[in-house]
Amino acid sequence: MITEEIKNGIIMKATAGFYYVKGPGGNIMECRARGVFRKQKITPLVGDKVTVTFDGESGTVTEIYKRKNFLLRPPVANIQKLIIVASVDEPKPNLYIIDKLTAQAYNQEITPVVVFSKADLGDFEKYAEIYNNAGIKSFGVSSKTGQGIDEFKKIFENSLCALTGNTGVGKSSILNSLAPELSLATAHISSKLGRGRHTTRTVELYELFGGLIADTPGFSALEFEGSELIVKENLQFCFPEIEKYIGNCKFVSCAHIGEKGCAVGEALKKGEISGSRYDSYRMMYDEVKDYREWENK
Repeated sequence: MITEEIKNGIIMKATAGFYYVKGPGGNIMECRARGVFRKQKITPLVGDKVTVTFDGESGTVTEIYKRKNFLLRPPVANIQKLIIVASVDEPKPNLYIIDKLTAQAYNQEITPVVVFSKADLGDFEKYAEIYNNAGIKSFGVSSKTGQGIDEFKKIFENSLCALTGNTGVGKSSILNSLAPELSLATAHISSKLGRGRHTTRTVELYELFGGLIADTPGFSALEFEGSELIVKENLQFCFPEIEKYIGNCKFVSCAHIGEKGCAVGEALKKGEISGSRYDSYRMMYDEVKDYREWENK
């Protein structure tokens, strides 16, 4: 039997040691990974670009291309956009958690998008305005009324996207509104606990509107490669509305936490920077101000 080498495949699903790779022609191949990866402590991930050898029935992942980034939990590689879902109500949005996720996304060269679900339950615009003014795309969506669904579809084009947000915010319900054929299970809010229950378990990419999406409600939090902490020197670059003022401060070493002559502080006074976003920056800075990256190496 002739074995064919197929390059530029992408792992669409990983489960129980099997990897389902989509080739350039669109065919899906069931594969195992080379034993050498185990020796090298490398695990193929959903989203990995790979080379496989395929004999028409089964295949072997023989090469994993260099990753742009990857999540440890859920295990997904080469994410281009992180869609952060927060509900307008039930539960209320936690802006600090959203800001921390957007900062972590920028730190991994991932473009964040903030979507406020359950837009039919309240005023999402006051929240979306905060992020749009910061240069982060944000809008409201409702799986009940269909509001924002068309705008949501545009996010996926030519991108591998990951979806995240607290349980119960309606991630799976939104995906069902976008593409009912996926038949994803929806989470139900527990009125007693005030939070939802995990439903999705297997990591899998779905093709949507010219792109790919990894649904992640089975994971309560994202865990990026390496530490979640962003070193204090890099934190300013993870807030685009702060980054644009870098170089305008009186002192080169300005950390933008209240120093004299700080351009960020002046912008805050003028209302050019959101107070909630700046508070999040200060809180994140306080968390890492004494952290030394070399100590964890």
